[in-house]
Amino acid sequence: MTPRHHLDEATIVGYAAGALPTALAVVAAAHLSICRKCRESLRDAEAIGGLLLAQQQAPAVPSTTAREAILAQLSTAQQDPSRKDYEPVRANDPDALPAPLHRYFGPTFSALRWRMVAPGVHRIRATQITNGNLMLLRIGPGKSVPMHSHQGNELTMVLRGSYVDALGHFSPGDVADLDCDITHQPITSPGLACICVAATDAPLRFDSWAARMVQPLIKL
Repeated sequence: MTPRHHLDEATIVGYAAGALPTALAVVAAAHLSICRKCRESLRDAEAIGGLLLAQQQAPAVPSTTAREAILAQLSTAQQDPSRKDYEPVRANDPDALPAPLHRYFGPTFSALRWRMVAPGVHRIRATQITNGNLMLLRIGPGKSVPMHSHQGNELTMVLRGSYVDALGHFSPGDVADLDCDITHQPITSPGLACICVAATDAPLRFDSWAARMVQPLIKL
């Protein structure tokens, strides 16, 4: 699995600093667990952040000691599974969910218990999350999500299947890192249902009045 769509640099810096809302941090961690390129960018962000913080230490503190202490703090920041489990996946188990998702959805696809929210659309919401909205979505092949933009940020990572929108083709491992400037309409590819993990820090903004009418019910 070699992703073609990656985390934005600002998202990686926010993740390194422990500044992302929990829901977004979980999806970022899931992508990091399978993406070597983004892990390398994360290590660079952590190192740069450590050096910048070290320069702000009092002169009485040796710079090497300060740098080591700050890097240690960065490496242990956000002591929850969304932070510490970004380490690369080693097991090649097609039934396994990425490790950062285990706390919220369980370890395997086969054990998931889906709830239908619309014809061909099923969802599992992570009820533990209070800082943002985190969910798994399973959308049948050849279906489209209503055209929408975003009031805040959205991170969506494809786990199975694929979809296409104005930003390109997204397949397993790819992540869509979106903000309020993006308007799009994902359409799932034929053949397999598309399973994604998605996080938002604000409700979506749908163009269609019909979608806006049912939005409070489906809580997107």
